[in-house]
Amino acid sequence: MQYDYIIVGGGSGGASLAGRLADRCPQASIALVEAGPHTARNPFVNMPLGVAALVPFRTKNNYAYATVPQPGLAGRRGYQPRGRGFGGSSAINAMIYTRGHPLDYDEWAQLGCTGWAWRDVLPYFLRAEDNERGASAWHGAGGPLGVADLRERNPVAARFVEAAREAGFRLNADFNGEEQEGVGFYQVTQRGGERCSVARAYLYGRERPNLHLIPNATVLRVTFEGARASGVELARGGAIETLQARAEVILAAGAFNSPQVLMCSGIGPADELRALGIAVRHDAPEVGRNLIDHIDFTFNKRVHSSDTVGYSLRGAARMTAGFVRYLRGRRGMLTTNVAEAGGFLKSRPELDRPDLQLHFCTAIVDDHNRRPHWGHGYSLHVCVLRPASRGTVTLASADARVAPVIDPRFLSDTRDVDALVEGARLARRILDAPALAQLGGRELYTHGEQSDAQLRDTIARHADTIYHPVATCRMGGDARAVVDPQLRVRGVTGLRIADASVMPTLIGGNTNAPSVMIGERAADFVAQARYAGDTRLQHVDA
Repeated sequence: MQYDYIIVGGGSGGASLAGRLADRCPQASIALVEAGPHTARNPFVNMPLGVAALVPFRTKNNYAYATVPQPGLAGRRGYQPRGRGFGGSSAINAMIYTRGHPLDYDEWAQLGCTGWAWRDVLPYFLRAEDNERGASAWHGAGGPLGVADLRERNPVAARFVEAAREAGFRLNADFNGEEQEGVGFYQVTQRGGERCSVARAYLYGRERPNLHLIPNATVLRVTFEGARASGVELARGGAIETLQARAEVILAAGAFNSPQVLMCSGIGPADELRALGIAVRHDAPEVGRNLIDHIDFTFNKRVHSSDTVGYSLRGAARMTAGFVRYLRGRRGMLTTNVAEAGGFLKSRPELDRPDLQLHFCTAIVDDHNRRPHWGHGYSLHVCVLRPASRGTVTLASADARVAPVIDPRFLSDTRDVDALVEGARLARRILDAPALAQLGGRELYTHGEQSDAQLRDTIARHADTIYHPVATCRMGGDARAVVDPQLRVRGVTGLRIADASVMPTLIGGNTNAPSVMIGERAADFVAQARYAGDTRLQHVDA
């Protein structure tokens, strides 16, 4: 089969790119190749509370990767759930809509990513967004991606927000508005009480004859004619097939799988590729390097309030009633994203932007919800927004069907440990404030005030990712960057990357919305090249 454009990966970057490009270039044929299945009718994907069942387990919708043992985490293997299926991780995430801080993007521009400052990217956030609060200088309306307030707020989450106020933190009704700092309720990527995954936003329910969705197909490598990407080789239904691309191939397989496909295609650190018998097409030492992820520590507390989601006879009765409400009108407790509230805090007042983020969950979420507890409770997560630790993604095999080797090197830089300890101290102030303290209860692992040494030990035994890996195919203006500011892979032609792997640094917030923005921008880059008549899609390395 032959197409003008082949997009690899139907997640946040790939789905937004595919949908927007199909509209921009109606005469162009586009194939969107996804390793997982369709998600349009998956009830666990569409029902917001289904996130509790999607994240903990390896399923057809979750790669459920594991890291190598992490010395900074007491030798434990970290857990890395990633979405598999159309919508990617937007089909299994907690639906939180945040963009990061404007200074994050200005920093990208300063690092050589020309055209990626805040003033440049804000129009793409607005174009993508359909915020139920309406359009403003900070929000878009009428875009594909539904953004909404929670239909119903859990009373215990409301207690958390009040406790934060009592502890002296400012309240914030819009983390994507004029100021990011503060505590409040998150907006979520939902529409009508259902999850609005990026697949639902950009792909499903739209008739586009030029866009072909190919599910359950794992791309093994990019094929080349000379230095030009000419297509992809994929595995589907037990057979190996080749799709040809007349114009471009765009990888959007995510921070783990995009560098994996690049390396399996011969683009990466030359010595490592040769060791696996892969012919080197372009020696690119930074492919798979510079992995950055938000390290997160969680306070879990058991309480008697059955307002929280939990395992009990009362909880089962409440869940049954909630299911009826959800079926009748998409309301009630099943519309929760669990992580209903949170905030952005500064560990030191002199900082120019928050360096810590909180997520308050209306349930005990222990070890990614893989360790269930009888009864009810809540959890308060604190993560370091701009960690100094850097990790790697490397190949375990020349076969892209074998999981890559993921080593985030969490807490390998002691500055991250110090920041997490300070964040835990700030979170403790909220936990001890009257609105939450009145619920009583017992903490699972922290048991009240701890010394710094005790807290560092507890963090090492329980911290892990909050699911925001980026930067493994870094964008930049320098020759060592994997992609240039128009997302073109250096050293070859006709190949781009459009996902979180291109971020040069980790933004201060959840990464779904920025990944959609990257897909939107990529669609413009590709369309502009097409209409400029540049069929060779050449570029000049910095």
